[in-house]
Amino acid sequence: MPLPDNGVVWPPQQLARHYAEIKVDDAWYSGDHDKLTAVYRDAPVRRDGRRRLWGRDRQQRPGVREQRLHIPLPGDIAGASADLLFSEPPELTVTDTATQDRLDELAESDGIANTLLEAAEVAAALGSVYLRVTWDRSLADRPLLTSVHPDAAVPEFRWGRLAAVTFWRELASTSATVWRHLERHEPGRILHGLYQGSADGLGVRVPLTEHIEVADLAASLGPEGDAIETGIEQLTAAYCPNIRPNRRNRGSVFGRSDYAAPVYDLFDSLDTTWTSWIRDLRLARARLLVPDGYLRDHGPGQGSSFDEDREIWQLLNIPPTEAGANQITLSQFAIRVDEHERTSTAITQQAVQSAGYSVATFGLGDQSSAITATEVKARERRSMTTRGKKVRYWSPPVVDMLLVMLLLDRQFFASRIVPERPTVAFGDSISEDASSLAQTLSLLQQAQAVSVLTKVRMLHPEWDLVAVKEETDRILLESGAAVPDPMQSGALL
Repeated sequence: MPLPDNGVVWPPQQLARHYAEIKVDDAWYSGDHDKLTAVYRDAPVRRDGRRRLWGRDRQQRPGVREQRLHIPLPGDIAGASADLLFSEPPELTVTDTATQDRLDELAESDGIANTLLEAAEVAAALGSVYLRVTWDRSLADRPLLTSVHPDAAVPEFRWGRLAAVTFWRELASTSATVWRHLERHEPGRILHGLYQGSADGLGVRVPLTEHIEVADLAASLGPEGDAIETGIEQLTAAYCPNIRPNRRNRGSVFGRSDYAAPVYDLFDSLDTTWTSWIRDLRLARARLLVPDGYLRDHGPGQGSSFDEDREIWQLLNIPPTEAGANQITLSQFAIRVDEHERTSTAITQQAVQSAGYSVATFGLGDQSSAITATEVKARERRSMTTRGKKVRYWSPPVVDMLLVMLLLDRQFFASRIVPERPTVAFGDSISEDASSLAQTLSLLQQAQAVSVLTKVRMLHPEWDLVAVKEETDRILLESGAAVPDPMQSGALL
């Protein structure tokens, strides 16, 4: 299919609801006050009749300082999801040695682990993310793995599989004209188009040379004038759902956000609790109630003030009034610390659990005692279950894009490799504590239930068999447990 025709509505109407849901998720993920207010301006009241904290437009109250407080729990949830998946770089393996070396080089040079970590956080917050493979010879002599946010993509699915996708972005403009660059990925080619339109209309397609940000792409286009042939059959983009199904839209192919339990009202309640807590602190500041006669007059039009640091006061000439009227009074209200803390903790725990995680993942609960990695996983069972689900959704698109990188590397960078579909092993997000592991190995040694080879493997699971065998031989030699080979020592002669 070609790029969109001139004059169409943009973004497309069929994605209006999807984009609107992403806008809500993005507001909570960003924690931006203006975004939250804009999202809830038209829905200031919850279904139960209570007013939302972020349903009040602060612009309608001129001269009043913003007192609402946002707690970045949504961002913490998205970050925790990414850490569970990619805090440890995944292990990428192929069978061919030369291909493995090149894959390792691509992974290290391109920072694939960092790209996946960033993409996973976006997916957790917005419900999905796209992985895209591209290349730019002026930047690097290798394919590049990038990510695209779901509100900058127009996908086409067939049988639940991504068949094509159009990425778009707005370019810099010095007028009311909106410049958009569209990049359509199809099997075997990538199409580029530049459009000059308005805020809600795509406008008219113009040559790429009309805007400086995309002018250099014109030299890469094929004879048709808008396409770059990739030379491979695979699609150079992949869709990564955060998790499915989409609870708000049953039957939808789109993934769902971690916030779509939904936990939006819990987020709003948490912000309301902390705003109330800080309000108590603000109102409970100690204040002195001072009679007018105690104020120092600064002259006509200059007002008056009370110097609380002054140590000596002369006798004031104050007319007699009611008893106690001329006394300085201290006013200080109580702060409801326990009530606010228990409320905020309960809300946080419920929000975390509804999002699919254990409270221990966020440092809640008893964290005082040292425990083993096995015990940590037991505490974080819910988080580990959610992680396992997400691993199954992430593995296929990651593997697809790694294969595309190898194919394009051979196609455009003359790499002498045999591209094959890699295997991705996700790293363990919870590593064993060194002291706990040493104690475990010691107990196994005392029970004579483990060999030196197995102990080395347990201590260094990332080593290959050759490195493990060499370390085992060194340990046996240093400990005197190595038995010489009689055929080599001449014992039988």
